[in-house]
Amino acid sequence: MFTWMNRQSKKQEPEVIQTVTEGLAHLYYTKLLPLEEHYNFHHFHSPSLEDADFANKPMVLLVGQYSTGKTSFIRYLLEEDFPGMRIGPEPTTDSFIAVMCGETEGLIPGNALVVDPNKPFRKLNAFGNAFLNRFQCSQMPNKVLDSISLIDSPGILSGEKQRICRGYDFAAVLAWFAERVDRIILLFDAHKLDISDEFSEVIRSLRGHDDKIRVVLNKADQVETQQLMRVYGALMWSLGKIIDTPEVVRVYIGSFWSQPLLIADSRRLFEAEAQDLFRDIQGLPRNSALRKLNDLIKRARLAKVHAHIISSLKKQMPAVFGKENKKKELIQDLDKIYSSIQREQHIPRGDFPDIFKMQELLQGVDFTRFKPLNLKLLETVDKMLSKDIAEFMKLVREEETHMSENGVRGGAFESTRDGPFKLGYGEGASEGLDDEEWVVARDKPKYDEIFYKLSPVDGKISGANAKAEMLKSKLPNTTLGRIWKLADVDHDGMLDDEEFALAHHLIRVKQEGYELPTALPKHLVPPSKRAII
Repeated sequence: MFTWMNRQSKKQEPEVIQTVTEGLAHLYYTKLLPLEEHYNFHHFHSPSLEDADFANKPMVLLVGQYSTGKTSFIRYLLEEDFPGMRIGPEPTTDSFIAVMCGETEGLIPGNALVVDPNKPFRKLNAFGNAFLNRFQCSQMPNKVLDSISLIDSPGILSGEKQRICRGYDFAAVLAWFAERVDRIILLFDAHKLDISDEFSEVIRSLRGHDDKIRVVLNKADQVETQQLMRVYGALMWSLGKIIDTPEVVRVYIGSFWSQPLLIADSRRLFEAEAQDLFRDIQGLPRNSALRKLNDLIKRARLAKVHAHIISSLKKQMPAVFGKENKKKELIQDLDKIYSSIQREQHIPRGDFPDIFKMQELLQGVDFTRFKPLNLKLLETVDKMLSKDIAEFMKLVREEETHMSENGVRGGAFESTRDGPFKLGYGEGASEGLDDEEWVVARDKPKYDEIFYKLSPVDGKISGANAKAEMLKSKLPNTTLGRIWKLADVDHDGMLDDEEFALAHHLIRVKQEGYELPTALPKHLVPPSKRAII
């Protein structure tokens, strides 16, 4: 709980702020928004913020060329299909799909999304029908989506295909999302490292959000270890030419889908990289409030600079004659105006907007409508940055301490939490549904041969022994983690002969291309364990 003095009230009654979301919205609406509206900030930079922008869950934006595994990556995290999902080697995702939590499964088209006040997408209507026809929300109940939302983007084109007009400004849409998401994941295929012109343009449009960017080198199980080292080096070299930062961008190497690894030589590396990436994503809910506060501060600094630019242009315009010629002269000399404001106001050059974009936008506006400098509005924003933000940080820290340390739950994040693999069900799992005999019993003798070679103690083998054997399947740790939880029916951290046979049966189910059950069906429960289920 935090208290603000309501300066618009004559009685100076305190206004109680209960949550970070309320506090951020209060700061924006009462302190920053008046300055933005006074100097037409929203036309030049970013649309005004709404309640949904402050209240929405952390969002993760996936970007990459077609067939790099963006949709498969989302399915890997959720461990189930989502409405509208299409996976293939050709360009399959031709739309932006926001995968979000909902009580029922279904798709919401773009035009309906941008009129929903509870979704943070209302300002996307500025990109028109050409974009909205390629935008939809995929809703479904899923534990992962209780904490975060995932944005799947169309595959970036290369070669002749990138010359085809999409009908909307693709890079501008990605820049809009980049400003609002908590994490941007760039996916690359280990066999396709070329960065097309459109991909280069997209990466450049993400500038200013470098702290949000993470890179995933996907499908790394398809190359040998020595070749993988060369692929990693080539990727870093390519990124270094486009991402202009002194820091080395973080690259996660792995194969982010639930199929067996083709080349398992680098399995331990993939496991460690996946765990690092999971930890990074799991921290998003805890850090979401701080990220929104940071974005609000960046927005306030830009709004201040914008006010000085507009007022400076207004000040230099003639009262009667020669307005058009003076406008052209001012636009051409905008760099000098930047330098003058920087020198007089002691503002860092990094706070100024891109000069070329600003010159382009100034071409189409009437300078005579610009407002002179309003010191009162600027002082209000200055006080917000120097005093109110510092006090507000206390509320941010308090809310962070009350949040669960577990972060994102469910899906692939849950599969690696416990057991030796720590780091809907399909037809295969329903095999033997109508049989009276335990279906696993058919193959149990061959599984028993393996089981007794592992030297069981008191009729059970430890997780370490079971893991060594199960890793031979080449299935990812997240999948084996789910199998372990299903097979360890009595939850004692060990497997007896029946549980071991069940684990191998579930491995075969997965290897044959079927989905694992979310909970162990009755017909797969070992006979000796049916009393405890």
